[in-house]
Amino acid sequence: MTAKDQGETSGDEQRLIRQLAELLNETGLSEIEIEKSGLKVRVARTLNVQSTVAAAPVAASAPAATAAAKAPSDPAKHPGVVKSPMVGTAYRSPEPGAPTFIEVGSQVAQGDTLFIIEAMKTMNQIPAPHAGKVTAILIENGQPVEFGEPLVIIE
Repeated sequence: MTAKDQGETSGDEQRLIRQLAELLNETGLSEIEIEKSGLKVRVARTLNVQSTVAAAPVAASAPAATAAAKAPSDPAKHPGVVKSPMVGTAYRSPEPGAPTFIEVGSQVAQGDTLFIIEAMKTMNQIPAPHAGKVTAILIENGQPVEFGEPLVIIE
């Protein structure tokens, strides 16, 4: 029986695992799995989620305060909620410094881009599933999101 058969990893395998762990950190993903030449590697990390309430900055805009006031106690149960279809990092604009796709109060048509979610170095546009008015934006620009996490409420 070889060392590999006993569960030890070679230097190449250790480098691959380290590269995957770095990719998790860079992308904000919670796990990644690949299969290469008969070797299957899954790297996962546990995310500690803390609920904090931050004081609003002095220069906070009125729409942001309105969004927080209108957000229901459990946005996931709201009939107009749009949830993340994947794990990744959500962006509110197409590129840094560009205007955001939507703001609280925006009217959207079905298919309009609401956000971009970066997953595995791929930018995925998140379309509006139905037309309506944006009443709450539940994420910040550049925030990591999980599958099924509420992103926005459209009424």
